[in-house]
Formats: sequence, C-alpha cells, structure tokens
Amino acid sequence: MTSPTDLTKRPPRGARCRLGGFAILPRIIDKGRAVAAGTNGEFNYACPLDMEFFDFASVDPQDFQKQIAAGLGDGDLLTWIGQNSGPKRRAHEIALWSRFMEDRVPSDPESREFFHGAHKATAGARSDIGTWFDLLDLDDYASFGGKV
Repeated sequence: MTSPTDLTKRPPRGARCRLGGFAILPRIIDKGRAVAAGTNGEFNYACPLDMEFFDFASVDPQDFQKQIAAGLGDGDLLTWIGQNSGPKRRAHEIALWSRFMEDRVPSDPESREFFHGAHKATAGARSDIGTWFDLLDLDDYASFGGKV
C-alpha cells in the first residue's frame, strides 16, 4: 500500500514529472491518493488539466481513482492504464502529447485573462511564466511558503 501525499503540507509532484512518458500523471496520482485519504486540501482530482490526460489516454477518471484508492503503486497504476485505456498510445505519441502539454499556453480570451491574473497576483514581475505548467509550478511554490 502506497502512502498518500498530504497536500495540505506540500504540493503534488510537478506537472512535468512523467510516468510511462506521460506528463501530469504523477501529479494526478498524488492528488488521487490525497483525495482518498481526505488530505487533498485545495487540490482537485480530475480538474480540467487532469482531464487532458484522461481524454488522451481514454481512461475513466472514476475507474482510475478506484485503483488509486485501492493502494496500487505508481508502476501498478501505469500497468492498469495500459490494460484499461482506449486506443493504445505508442511511445512517440505519448512523448509528443507530453511535450505539447509542457508547452501549452492559454488559448482563449477567458483562459488568458485567468492566467495573467493569477500570474500577476503571485509574481507579476517574473517574465519567465508563460505556460500552464510554469504557472502551476509558481503556484505550488508560492502556496507552500516559497518567496517569489
């Protein structure tokens, strides 16, 4: 049985962390474990960013959460994804999708407004915050006492 991450004390793994080549997946697992333990704090499992993974992998988030709650380790969860996903993704497809996710920027006026507001409120003077993953890293850092 894998110990849950207490997301009231520290953030989940970063969105750039990969498991099986999938960006975001370790973060999703940490949030799922915390939800199962009731220690997710302000972190939400199956948020819109998580859903990008679930849609790409063709995995049902509730079914995956059941596996997380059962205590499966990261490797076993990756095996479960391989056995229960929709079309099997090849390594180059996973790599391209993960790279796309890393480089993703706000693409519509509403998301750009949200992004820039959050950036400005957290560390408006920083010019290196351009992608959603950058903003997540910044928010995780600042939310847990980091000085920006």
